[in-house]
Amino acid sequence: MKATARAHPIQGIVKYHGMRDEQLRLPYHDSISVCTAPSNTTTTVAFEPDRSEDSYVVDGEVVDGSGADRIRKVVDEVRERAGVDHRVQVESVNNFQSNIGLGSSASGFAALARAATEAVGLDLSLPEVSTIARLGSASAARAVTGGFSDLHTGLNDEDCRSERLDVPDEFVDDLRIVIAKVPSYKETGHAHAEAADSHMFQARLAHIHAQLAEARDALREGDFERVFETAEHDSLSLAATTMTGPSGWVYWKPDTIEVFDAVRELRSEADVPAYFSTDTGATVYVNTRAEHADEVEAAIADCGVETDVWKVGGPAHVLDKSDALF
Repeated sequence: MKATARAHPIQGIVKYHGMRDEQLRLPYHDSISVCTAPSNTTTTVAFEPDRSEDSYVVDGEVVDGSGADRIRKVVDEVRERAGVDHRVQVESVNNFQSNIGLGSSASGFAALARAATEAVGLDLSLPEVSTIARLGSASAARAVTGGFSDLHTGLNDEDCRSERLDVPDEFVDDLRIVIAKVPSYKETGHAHAEAADSHMFQARLAHIHAQLAEARDALREGDFERVFETAEHDSLSLAATTMTGPSGWVYWKPDTIEVFDAVRELRSEADVPAYFSTDTGATVYVNTRAEHADEVEAAIADCGVETDVWKVGGPAHVLDKSDALF
C-alpha cells in the first residue's frame, strides 16, 4: 500500500480569502488559479500494518504541531474512505523554495492526497481527490486538477471541489511566469483566520463575483490582458483586506514594491504585456508572453531580485514505483 505522486504549486488569479469553516476548509467564495511548472512537490505515502505511529517528513524535517495536524486530516480522510487503519509513512520534497509565497502548501497537499488515494486503491476522479486535498489546504484542491482551475465554494464535498477550466492551448503555451523571489516568512493561516474581521472584507465579497466572472470569460476567450489585469487588481484587493485585519498583516517588502514599479514601467514605457500578482507573501509573479520573458526577467534582475521563469503546470499525477522517495 504505497504510492508516489507529484503536484505543482499555484498562482492565484482570483484568490480566496478567509474560510467559513476552518475544519473543512470551506472558503467564502470561489477562486481561480494556475499551476506553475517545473516547480513541484513529490510525495511518497506508505500505509504499513506493522508501523506503530504516523511519520511525516518534508524536505528532510519531521513535521509536528499544526503542520502535522493538517497532514493527519488528509490521511485520516483517506483511511476512513478506504476502510483501513494502518499507520502511515509520508515523505515529501519540494524542488523550489517554500515559505516565500509560492504556493508550496497547495502542491504539498495535492501530492499527498493523490499519492494516499492511490496507495489504498481508491478509484476517484481528480475533482473527488480535490475534496480530500482541500482538508489540508483549500488551494491544494486546485493544484490537484492543475492548469487553470476553479475551486467552487459550498458547504459539502459535492459542491466545494475543483474543476479544470477549458482554456485555449495557445494561451497556455504562450504564458510565461517570471518569479521575483522576495524571501519573507509568511503565515497564511493567520491571515485567513482573521479575514472576516477586516472592514474591507464585505466590500471584497461584494465585488469578487464580478472578478470571477471576468476571469472565467477572459480565460475562455484566451484574452491575456483581461486575465492578468484581473489578477493584478485582485492582488491589490487581497492585500487591502489582509492589511486592514486586526493584526494589520503586511506581507510586501520594499523589493516587492520595486518589482511592481518595474512591471508598470515596462507596460507604460516599453509596451510590454506584463502584469504583477501576489498571494499572501512578498514574492511576485509577473505574467507575460513568451517573447517578452527575457526582457521582463532582465528588468526584475535590475531590481536586485532573484528570478525564475516558469510555465503552466498540469494536474497532480502518480509516478512510477522507481520514483519513490523511500
